[in-house]
Amino acid sequence: MADFKETEVFTKAFQEIFPKLMHYLETEEIRELTGLGITPGQINALLILYLHDDLTMGELSAEIYLAESAATRLVDRLVKMNLVRRKGDEKDRRVVRVFLTSYGRQLASLVFQRRSLRFSNLADRLTPEEREMLVLSVKAVLRVFEQFDTQAPMTMPEMENKE
Repeated sequence: MADFKETEVFTKAFQEIFPKLMHYLETEEIRELTGLGITPGQINALLILYLHDDLTMGELSAEIYLAESAATRLVDRLVKMNLVRRKGDEKDRRVVRVFLTSYGRQLASLVFQRRSLRFSNLADRLTPEEREMLVLSVKAVLRVFEQFDTQAPMTMPEMENKE
C-alpha cells in the first residue's frame, strides 16, 4: 500500500481517483433522475427540504450552496412544477419559508429511497472498518472544503512559493 503521508503521493493518487469517482456519482445521479423531469440542482433542493422541511430562503440557499438570488430562481421553477410552495413567516413578514408539496414530498421520497438503496449496496460491499474510514474521510474532506470557502483563494504566486 502506498504511503499517502507525503503530499505529492497523496495529490497524485487523488487526482487519479477523483475523475473516476465523479464519473460514477454523475452516472448514478443521471440514472436515478431518468424519467423524473428534474435537474440535479432541483433534486438537491427537494432532498434538503425532505430532510429539513420549513426552511427560510436564506437557510435553503446556504444548504444548496447557491446565492439567495439563484436559490430564489430555482424555487420559482419548483413552484411552477408544483413541487414546493412558499409561505410567509408568521412572526416576521419579511421572511419567506419553503415547503414541499405532497407531490414534491413523493418525488423526494422516491429519489431518497433510490439513493438509500444505492448506498446500502455500497455498504454491503465494504467491511465495517472501510465504512467507518470512508465516512470519517469524506467528513474530513468536507471540513477542509468548507474551510477553503471561508478563506481567500490562493493566488498563483502563493502557490509557486508553497512549492
